[in-house]
Amino acid sequence: MNTSISKIMKIDVEELQKRADMLKAMAHPTRIAMIEMLYQGKELTVTKIHNSLEIEQAVASNHLGILKSKDIVQCRREGKMVYYSLKVETVHNIIQCMLT
Repeated sequence: MNTSISKIMKIDVEELQKRADMLKAMAHPTRIAMIEMLYQGKELTVTKIHNSLEIEQAVASNHLGILKSKDIVQCRREGKMVYYSLKVETVHNIIQCMLT
């Protein structure tokens, strides 16, 4: 985006880039399914996610890592278990807009 335009419109270009990166991270069928699962289940383990989606655990972990790197999901460790949840539940609204 032209910087003179962004100054006139008072657009935070860095914030727009962050949001665009979030949308890119969500733009995968497996990650969309994960967002839906986390919205419905609130907090799930990698094991529950990969078993439900019938994908390898490494694949699930990779996708969750991408979502985590863009602040879409968060995780917490409890012993050996890692629980994932949506960091920003409103991302679910974006998915719903696409499905309607």
